[in-house]
Amino acid sequence: MNETPRVLNRILLTLFALFLLTLGGVALGLATVPAFAQWWQAWAGPLNSQLQDLATQTALPGQGSSLIWVGVAVFLIVLIILMILWVAGQGRGRTTILAADDEAGEAEGLVSINGSVAEQLLRQAFGERTDLLGSTVSTYEVKGEPGLRVRLMPRQGVSPHQLATEVSELVAALELVIGQRIPVLLNIASGTRVRFTKAERVR
Repeated sequence: MNETPRVLNRILLTLFALFLLTLGGVALGLATVPAFAQWWQAWAGPLNSQLQDLATQTALPGQGSSLIWVGVAVFLIVLIILMILWVAGQGRGRTTILAADDEAGEAEGLVSINGSVAEQLLRQAFGERTDLLGSTVSTYEVKGEPGLRVRLMPRQGVSPHQLATEVSELVAALELVIGQRIPVLLNIASGTRVRFTKAERVR
């Protein structure tokens, strides 16, 4: 429900994994395959000499360093900036305003309802249920419209369909209180904690 760039994340993770696999394969080949190690030495030797000659030709006047290192430093700076932008793009979309109305009759200004109000009400309702191991409620904004993301971890044996129906009834009651329709994303999770907990069916 948030604005995390999942497609970009998967592409970057795939490229990084391929790079590590290639690097590991080369290292394994150098250590276990003599023929590959000999080929690598024959290929890397002339390349190293060419790089040293290039560094000598591009040396800065009066200094021992090369323009190559300047280019490497610029590349690393750009890479760091891109990584900061990538990290900043994770998990965007959280908001504190769940509902707002700028047409409040004779009152002037914007009337808004904080998302924590709905979050606390739903958490309290979920906390009283014995068929749930845990729950989280968050307020997100998607395409300019606020909504709730509800994640529930039911006990083993609880009917997801019945649980979803009861959550819908809670949200409908909340909408009556707020006076505005609320988009809700319901996520019913399962995991190790559910499988190793005593089953308790909803009655």
